[in-house]
Amino acid sequence: MIPDSWVELWEVVIRNKLRTFLTASGVFWGMFMLVLMLGFGNGLRVGVQKAMGGRWATNAVYIWGGRTTMPYKGLQPGRSIDYDQSDIPALMSEVRGLEHLAPRNQLGGYRNGVNVVHAGNATNISVSGDFPSFAEVMPRVMEKGRWINELDMAELRKNAVLGHAAYEQLFERGEDPIGAYVTVNGVAFQVVGLFRSPQTGDRGDREEMALHVPFTTFNNAFNQGDRVGWFAATARPDVAASDLEAGIRRVLAERHQIHPDDRQAIGGYNSQEEFERVENLFAGIRGLVWIVGTATLLSGVVGVSNILLITVRERTSEIGVRRALGATQLGVVWMIVQEALLLTSVAGYSGLVVGVAALELAAYYVGEGNETMGPPTIDLSVALSAVVVLVIGGLFAGVIPARRAAAIHPVEALRS
Repeated sequence: MIPDSWVELWEVVIRNKLRTFLTASGVFWGMFMLVLMLGFGNGLRVGVQKAMGGRWATNAVYIWGGRTTMPYKGLQPGRSIDYDQSDIPALMSEVRGLEHLAPRNQLGGYRNGVNVVHAGNATNISVSGDFPSFAEVMPRVMEKGRWINELDMAELRKNAVLGHAAYEQLFERGEDPIGAYVTVNGVAFQVVGLFRSPQTGDRGDREEMALHVPFTTFNNAFNQGDRVGWFAATARPDVAASDLEAGIRRVLAERHQIHPDDRQAIGGYNSQEEFERVENLFAGIRGLVWIVGTATLLSGVVGVSNILLITVRERTSEIGVRRALGATQLGVVWMIVQEALLLTSVAGYSGLVVGVAALELAAYYVGEGNETMGPPTIDLSVALSAVVVLVIGGLFAGVIPARRAAAIHPVEALRS
């Protein structure tokens, strides 16, 4: 059976339908906008992380050679720093926190391509010599075939793994590339794998316009000797990418007689810095969303509080009668707070439900394959936090009017 207090409260609410609706609309809109902003902010964050390639964005390190700018141990500045295969075991044994090391070479240098030919079709793509471990540094999705393996390295096999974008340039639609041959600078390689990049946008397209061959085969076929163009590496989960970069720099500086403070002699990049910048950006966005959303929600709560002040004034005589008949101050306070909680809870919960429904609809249209943002979603913990804010707001909305009502003297109330 419904308590009399709730029946009475309902009658008070429906007595002024338009006023109640307009008052509740402010709370509804505040909650609705808070849910939408949090959901779309989360979707944008997922999209950026997808574009950065997931795991690659947190622990990858790249090191290349530059020119010395400082004299060291009798050696003059201006020396070109070139790496060789003797650096590989030194890095593997001396660098703390190294998970995977992938020495690399590339025809034409970084971001430059060479002509690759297949059956009369030619295109300019990146051709690199890689270790099997490079798949751990730059993850990829194999569509067909396989990645480079240790046997390819040991036997100097002329095998190649082709990116999907390069495949579309070299092969006819529907043609199976596995087992086919492509020619690079007069050297024929047999395609053993076709991959897609998990990254999106320009970065993903650039990764797919590539041909990867075994590192040892590359050096042998293109007369690279024991040269290493640069190193790609990943840090163990318990080691920061910046610490790994510092360790690699230290070992290479010692081996190549480089001044410890010469930052130009060894070029480097670790994705932790970029990842942290993105994380800090979205942390700021989330904080701003909560501030704006909560302020919007509280503006609706303030509207509820103002309306309840008017209600208390209109019900002054009624409150006086209640007090004269023995109603306590606590009972009068609860009567007003109850009305505030009803208005904010119903309106806020409605805003939450409609907001989540709007996010589900938006997620359906955005889809999983969108390159700029992920499906907008809101976590359960965030929704519960919004409900907590709402309940606190409801209590806040009822406190001032309730105190005003409790302070009314019964005689003065009856006299009014």
